[in-house]
Amino acid sequence: MERRRAVITGMGWVTSLGLGIDEVWSKLLAGTSGIGPIQRWDSAQHTSKIAGEIGGWDGGPHIEAKEAKRLDRFAQFALSAGIDAVQDSGLETDKLDPYRCGVIIGSGIGGMEEFETGHARVIEKGPKRASPFLIPKLMINAASANVSIHYGFKGINYATVTACAAAGHAISDALRAIQYDDADVVVTGGSEAAVTPLGVGCFMTMRALSTRNDEPERASRPFDKNRDGFVIAEGAGIMVLEEYEHAKARGAKVYAEVCGAGMTGDGGHITAPDENGTGAAEAMRRAVTASGIELTDIQHINPHATSTPLGDLAENRAVKAVFADHAPNLAISATKSMTGHLLGASGGIEAVMTAKAIETGDCPPTINLEDPDEGCDLNYCANEAQHHDVKYAMCSNFGFGGHNVSLVFGKV
Repeated sequence: MERRRAVITGMGWVTSLGLGIDEVWSKLLAGTSGIGPIQRWDSAQHTSKIAGEIGGWDGGPHIEAKEAKRLDRFAQFALSAGIDAVQDSGLETDKLDPYRCGVIIGSGIGGMEEFETGHARVIEKGPKRASPFLIPKLMINAASANVSIHYGFKGINYATVTACAAAGHAISDALRAIQYDDADVVVTGGSEAAVTPLGVGCFMTMRALSTRNDEPERASRPFDKNRDGFVIAEGAGIMVLEEYEHAKARGAKVYAEVCGAGMTGDGGHITAPDENGTGAAEAMRRAVTASGIELTDIQHINPHATSTPLGDLAENRAVKAVFADHAPNLAISATKSMTGHLLGASGGIEAVMTAKAIETGDCPPTINLEDPDEGCDLNYCANEAQHHDVKYAMCSNFGFGGHNVSLVFGKV
């Protein structure tokens, strides 16, 4: 069976830098940081007091107040970004076969805020006062479920849950659903809203977070010698994947093609990456092989690069091991330096960025890279965007548990 092609025809996101694709893209190219002091709750007892928060969020432009009350913050982000992506695609959803349209959206944690408030209510008032909405709000598949309900899509529908690799796995599954004729259209990506007292507290006690509280905009600094952990963030990144001939027949705008995916597991530690990045490297190789291209065809990478001491070095070693002599030719944009780390949603917004890099040829900067760590001697687009004729690009994400996923995107 000949594999069908999957292209991106619509994109949407919710980020600490804003909502509009072009608005946020311009900020990214300018090196604007979305990191600041936590505002939604009192972080006085937390050693890390900064995050990439979505300021002033009240359900977004598409969700009515009554509906917002029935959705956890992470599902609101997913639905809002999903509606933007579908609108951007120009699909006339009422004219589509609903069984040929699916939704796959990943999240690492899901309804953390609902879990916290629901648990507190039960402890304070007893189990009979538990909200009947608690389970349908906190479950991770609430994101994909509510997008499918909104549009009446009845095809393939589920969530991927692989920590910070969740959105990448969702997109890879959506790609294969289209390649193997399980769907013509799949809304896919990731969403996360774990900037809560419990969420931040848990990562804090793991010593995973930056404590550069006096300089929040300079706290996320991938590959820099003085990085001290990641900056937690929230939001969503969603795209519409569509079978190429289906998109072509309706004259759809195409941002890029999702050419291939590679997935591996470290089989090692539950939180620490393989120090040499061997699993990550194999995921990269498999993604390139699945795409049917050569390693030297890749010109741009949006790496996982969370700004942690171990993770950045492991990924840097993986890139060098895979691309060898071609590694110095890569334009590498570590965009978490501006957005922070969106956990399970990271692969969603970074896939959108990778598609935009292919569409425009612009590779965003890695800000705050002032003193590269030992061995970090590649082209990270340090502090300034670069323009390249990007025909193929890679986006990688790695999650607790040793989950590795890489995606290859190409110009159509």
